[in-house]
Amino acid sequence: MSQQIWTAAPRRARRLVPGDRVALVATSGAIDLGQLAAGTAILRSWGLDVVPGDHLTDRHLGYLAGTDAGRAADFQRAWRDPTVAAVICARGGYGVQRMVDLLDWDALRAAPPKILVGFSDITVLHEAVAQRLGVPTLYGPLGTGATFIADPATADHLRRTLFTPESTLVVGAPGGVALFPGTAHGVTAGGCASLLATDRGTATARPSFAGTILLLEDVGEQPYRLDRILTQLIRSGALDGVAGIALGSWEDCGPLDQVRGVLADRLAPLGVPVAWEFGFGHCPSTLTVPLGLPATLDADAGTLTFDVPVLTSEPAE
Repeated sequence: MSQQIWTAAPRRARRLVPGDRVALVATSGAIDLGQLAAGTAILRSWGLDVVPGDHLTDRHLGYLAGTDAGRAADFQRAWRDPTVAAVICARGGYGVQRMVDLLDWDALRAAPPKILVGFSDITVLHEAVAQRLGVPTLYGPLGTGATFIADPATADHLRRTLFTPESTLVVGAPGGVALFPGTAHGVTAGGCASLLATDRGTATARPSFAGTILLLEDVGEQPYRLDRILTQLIRSGALDGVAGIALGSWEDCGPLDQVRGVLADRLAPLGVPVAWEFGFGHCPSTLTVPLGLPATLDADAGTLTFDVPVLTSEPAE
């Protein structure tokens, strides 16, 4: 399997239109059948034809959605299928790191770019697609996720990003408070902080996030563990040259003022703008944020303004 790191300009996928086929695949944890039905119903209400992966409802070891080979095959098949316009990950949890090295990146690169949607454990897949394929992706809700199902605002922001991406060129929580003020421009990257730290030293990890607007969020990591995660990213050189940082949700990570103190302590030496409480990730209502696309971060205003829509109105580039 090729280990080439892709460095070309972003190849944007086409926006969705009613009637498009979208694949729902489980790349990580085992899914709940009730939530599968509810999530599928929402996608179908948008006029989409939902195609389930062959191994979508499989289980392995009690916590994985089928074997590594099965999960990899579902993603590979969906990405290479010319009739599928988007690949929506069903659930996070854990598992992408076990299957990502089984993907045939040369074959995936030969296919037209597609939309990839997911967050949390899907961070590793976002990074791999960015590095290997140069395709912008969407850090957004999971197809069987509780937030996607229960929160209409979460589902609506994803829908608008998929169908009318020019309407979501500005993303964030306007009026937010900056952890460190200022503006910065760069290509968006990142996701779940613990997954980014764990990915260091692997074949799919980029050398550093130099020049990027880095998105960071997490769930269930106590302040001392967040300290350890950030320290690993710093010591590994991952944060060298980062242009700016947008911080999302820190759900169940302990007292928010303590979390904020840890983040300020570890990120201050970088000397870059840092936006606080940006509204993406593991929160009750979450935004869909494009990755791999140039944008301006205004930490004082709490906004990311993208240079171009994440999806095109023409056939995939």
